[in-house]
Amino acid sequence: MERVKTWRGRRVFVTGATGVIGLHLTRALERYGADVTVLVRDWVPRARSLGEWLDGKGNVTVVRGDLADRDLLSRVLAEYETEFLFHLGAQTIVRAGNVSPVTTFAANIAGTWNLLEAARTTGMYDGGLSAICVASSDKAYGTAATLPYTEKMPLCGEHPYDVSKSCTDLIARSYAVTYDLPVCIARMGNIYGPGDLNFNRIIPGTIRSVLEGKAPVIRSDGTPVREYFYVADAVDAYLTMAERIDRPGVRGQAFNFSSGERCTVREVVDLILSRMGSRFKPRVLATSRHEIQEQYLSIAKARKVLKWKPRTRLAGGLEETIAWYREVLA
Repeated sequence: MERVKTWRGRRVFVTGATGVIGLHLTRALERYGADVTVLVRDWVPRARSLGEWLDGKGNVTVVRGDLADRDLLSRVLAEYETEFLFHLGAQTIVRAGNVSPVTTFAANIAGTWNLLEAARTTGMYDGGLSAICVASSDKAYGTAATLPYTEKMPLCGEHPYDVSKSCTDLIARSYAVTYDLPVCIARMGNIYGPGDLNFNRIIPGTIRSVLEGKAPVIRSDGTPVREYFYVADAVDAYLTMAERIDRPGVRGQAFNFSSGERCTVREVVDLILSRMGSRFKPRVLATSRHEIQEQYLSIAKARKVLKWKPRTRLAGGLEETIAWYREVLA
């Protein structure tokens, strides 16, 4: 009930609203009674399973457009008198970044500065924006000799997607420091959960393969180590940052968020196969390139400053995720 009191009637703008976090965040804000406006570039029919507002139901205002259109962003921020801004819009696939670096840079880097510049230059009203929460990534750190990543480590992305997130992060920090915008930055591991329609990701791809009666495919050699972070916990992290923006040590800062559970790609695939009762063995292609071998985050800062912690274990999150895909892909 406390969160309902916080968000009821607050004016919120969400970019990337048809992505896996955006869908859940928008639905949560709608449930809490916020006045939500979302930016939607592409129509994703299956996303309606989690975003009924895409069909015009509910109380969400849908703006069709692109982060490349700064005039549109300025109009939306002013016209809907935005108080809270969640910037999740991005090209989020590592492999797509390698294939098409320029479009990835345009979406992730230029899209971020367009939105922040619109926030900076749009006339302020009733105190203006209360919080701008920006999605970065653990990929922004690049390869590190020492793990886990902490927020004090430099951002050293090398490959296109990683570099785009390093730049996103630095640009957001620049607008916070130079123009005193109320920015906070989230660096998260691999997100999974209901609503993820990017089937080249290992969790939804494995689940779909099993449901289609096919052996799942692992493009790497199966040994990269990752943390898999449940989408409901990611939503909670974003809301917590926004709610606590005025507390000491939050404004202008970046925070790591993760599950704290580390496993190899092969281990997570085997866990999915076990949970689905499948006898398939994954096909290990070992063809992927430019993969960071090990990535995992320290969440000590989020625990201390934000009083935040993850709630969902991987096994439980996978149960809910598998159930959703069984229903939707049927």
